[in-house]
Amino acid sequence: MSKIKPSKGAPYARILGVGGYRPTRVVPNEVILEKIDSSDEWIRSRSGIETRHWAGPEETVAAMSVEASGKALADAGVDASRIGAVVVSTVSHFSQTPAIATEIADRLGTDRAAAFDISAGCAGFGYGLTLAKGMVVEGSAEYVLVIGVERLSDLTDLEDRATAFLFGDGAGAVVVGPSQEPAIGPTVWGSEGDKAETIKQTVSWDRFRIGDVSELPVDSEGNVKFPAITQEGQAVFRWAVFEMAKVAQQALDAAGISPDDLDVFIPHQANVRIIDSMVKTLKLPEHVTVARDIRTTGNTSAASIPLAMERLLATGDAKSGDTALVIGFGAGLVYAATVVTLP
Repeated sequence: MSKIKPSKGAPYARILGVGGYRPTRVVPNEVILEKIDSSDEWIRSRSGIETRHWAGPEETVAAMSVEASGKALADAGVDASRIGAVVVSTVSHFSQTPAIATEIADRLGTDRAAAFDISAGCAGFGYGLTLAKGMVVEGSAEYVLVIGVERLSDLTDLEDRATAFLFGDGAGAVVVGPSQEPAIGPTVWGSEGDKAETIKQTVSWDRFRIGDVSELPVDSEGNVKFPAITQEGQAVFRWAVFEMAKVAQQALDAAGISPDDLDVFIPHQANVRIIDSMVKTLKLPEHVTVARDIRTTGNTSAASIPLAMERLLATGDAKSGDTALVIGFGAGLVYAATVVTLP
């Protein structure tokens, strides 16, 4: 017989509060068009994006995270000192170590909370939410702060016609805590590493250490370009439309609900055409509110789902207690989908 004492946590977990932060600078498509041969009409028709937010020098990954987290804590009515773990999903924190989560945990005033970063691209929020649920139920933390944050403007090649218009900056956060009834469903998640080349960083950091920049990409003025995110647009579009609708349906099945039971659909804000195609494939009823935050926020990767959730609740397009399907998918290729009760 095992001598290990069994863990004891809450029966279930739920999202108790949500908060978001969007940088003050709003960037219209006209700014993007200064560097690429395109048009406002083309960008809107291909992606749905009209504007996005870009962070200024003071709007760091940590600063945006602290702002969003403070709102989430207030919304949940939970003091930062009660947070047992801080999970930050980001690909745009440029220091290899320490994890930015440790700085955020300290600035928020947690009591030495466990803190770590995860890199799961646009599925990162779903990964973090799943980890948080496990911690609350297992008993290693009563309350967990999950943050999705990006400064993708730092990783955007403004001369790349395929991606220059896509990305925005921002932070979204949720507080996950105990529940007496199921409020975060089973997660359907996974990866398809054979498709990793479809979304990737243009140049690895170690190329700069080597010192030979002769084969590195250069801009129109001959300067070596900073690493950026690049993607094979059509391949990503096909994968997202056909494969991710299947994953979304699997998450519904795992939660034991049908599309008719849904109130809200919050997919990763990658592209309006992808969102519309998923709605059609899933045969979502007219009454289901669909997040299309991408129009004014752009693709913020790990931050996109909590930012969209926060906006829907703030505008009244969704309400507390609604049943929502959330799904994130992106670089890796990775994905995560689940059904949640909105805070």
